[in-house]
Amino acid sequence: MVLRIVAVGAGATLAMDLWGLVLRRVYGVTGLDYRMVGRWLGHLPSGQICHAGIGKAVPVAGEAMIGWAAHYAIGIAFAAGLVAVFGAGWLQAPTILPALLTGLVTVAAPFLVMQPAFGMGIAASRTPDPTAARLRSLITHLVFGTGLFIAARLTATL
Repeated sequence: MVLRIVAVGAGATLAMDLWGLVLRRVYGVTGLDYRMVGRWLGHLPSGQICHAGIGKAVPVAGEAMIGWAAHYAIGIAFAAGLVAVFGAGWLQAPTILPALLTGLVTVAAPFLVMQPAFGMGIAASRTPDPTAARLRSLITHLVFGTGLFIAARLTATL
């Protein structure tokens, strides 16, 4: 079951990343630079939790690798949360609603943790266009939820 959860979480995270790639290539919309996640994590041991602007913080050695690894680990943790809430049976017979609900709930992470810590305010309130940023986060996390469902369906057939 652990391997299935890893596959589902990684698959859903990959779906989210592919969505970001489409947004960037087709519409010119830039998403989160995962180096900044690594930079933020790299500053945590020194007690630096919030930044005025994470892009201006001192770079951390290996921040890209740290950020990308954390991104996929978080996706896997969210998949484990889905299974913890909805049961292991969901992995055997996945349905869309629990996956979409999980995607919806996980948008709390950027709204309440990442964006404030990066200096963007709660739910991107300090960005030039908070509504657009919030909508992008919401859609991206619903794509993640859809990815959970698709990855679970694929792994259920293996």
